[in-house]
Amino acid sequence: MKSEAQGWFRPAFAFVAAITGLRLLALAFNRADLFVDESQYWLWGQNLDFGYYSKPPLIGWVIRLVTDLAGSDSPFWVRMPGAVLHGVTALVLGAVAARLADRSAAIWAAVLYVTLPFVVVGSLLISTDTIMAPFYALALLFWLRAAQGGRAVDAALAGASAGAAFLAKYAAIYLIPGLVLAMLLAPQFRIGWRNALLAALAFGAVISPNVLWNLTHDLTTVEHTMDNVGWVRGGAVLNFASMAEFLASQFAVFGPIAMAALIWGVVTARRSVRGALAVLSLPPLVAVTVQALLSQAYANWAVAAYFPGTVLAAMILRTIWRRVALALNLIVVVAFPLLTVLAPWPERDGEPLLRRYLGRAELSREILDLARAEGVPVLAANRDILADLLYTGRDSGIPIYAPRPEGRARHYYEQNYALPEGFTARILAIQAAAPDCGAGPLAPVAAFSLSGYWSSRAVAPYLVDAECLNAAD
Repeated sequence: MKSEAQGWFRPAFAFVAAITGLRLLALAFNRADLFVDESQYWLWGQNLDFGYYSKPPLIGWVIRLVTDLAGSDSPFWVRMPGAVLHGVTALVLGAVAARLADRSAAIWAAVLYVTLPFVVVGSLLISTDTIMAPFYALALLFWLRAAQGGRAVDAALAGASAGAAFLAKYAAIYLIPGLVLAMLLAPQFRIGWRNALLAALAFGAVISPNVLWNLTHDLTTVEHTMDNVGWVRGGAVLNFASMAEFLASQFAVFGPIAMAALIWGVVTARRSVRGALAVLSLPPLVAVTVQALLSQAYANWAVAAYFPGTVLAAMILRTIWRRVALALNLIVVVAFPLLTVLAPWPERDGEPLLRRYLGRAELSREILDLARAEGVPVLAANRDILADLLYTGRDSGIPIYAPRPEGRARHYYEQNYALPEGFTARILAIQAAAPDCGAGPLAPVAAFSLSGYWSSRAVAPYLVDAECLNAAD
């Protein structure tokens, strides 16, 4: 580490620890229900495996570890790793900046990262991006240590960290072409053939359980990834509006000032450290932009660009622009957690702003109470309903089923919680349309008090005989 970079850690740690502590405090008063993906990740943790239907396994392992240590499966403990892991990532990126620049850049890399808009959201809702973040950053740090010190252990740790990032989210694969490009532009990233081989072997060893799981499970996660890509299945149609929307969303994800700095860094890239950081950021941005053009892309699909991108922005921005970026970020830092604490207020057009994250647990409790009163299991086809039912009803003892899949399972619940063959009892079917067992549509057995996410959706309970289900099959 350069001598001029010394002394960065204490001020950076103080700021990051303060932000993280406040986030954990807000999380304790968070009134938002677990989102459908969060409930699913929790469920994965109850069924430990080397892979899952739609994602690699690390997020399930982390949630299981934290909830077991805490002795609680409450939403706080399911989400708690998010704030902590982003805090760790901020400090690791500070260490990366300290190796490549100076004390000021190191402090600001940590400060800017921990306040970025996507980090704010990732500290409130647990996601695979959040689990990937510290390992992606550690891979960069150990790679630099291997390049500057030549130690084999650092090269192995770089590969192992990249492998762990891959086990969190397959987007970590963008690190490989990024590092190849970075080595072409800056000697600070060149680790030599022996260490590169060690890193590759460590990477392969760490990811091998998930690779083997996919090979022995009909490439389940790969197939789902292809479904998400869209144009692979249905053909490509140029969608310039989708591409423009994705690119515009990145100014919200990364922050307008930081994004402008990253773009400037890419445009002015030369054979230098800044150029290397710029090309490290390019693979996810280019790949997801092309995906948006050919089909569609979610705003968070390119966040891998913003780990090296944060370091680059901290190096490029002058002090005044760093402060402006921080000021803008702090608005989001305060506003988003406040919304989760005040929910269901505020409202817009008579609906809570956070309606997407409200009403889920309430519906599940009504379904479970009705199933308990009738003495029957529950069947639901809707993934949102299944996710929260299995989480909210984790201690209810009530069996919860998805329909038997027709062909390839559409989601994790059809894959692992499908209605058993030969089912012969009555069941409480939760669906939008009334089932018809031959004598006309059945009447619902109750009316739900739908709120939040479900307030504008048709959901009703129907008692259905097994004969009707078998006839439908």
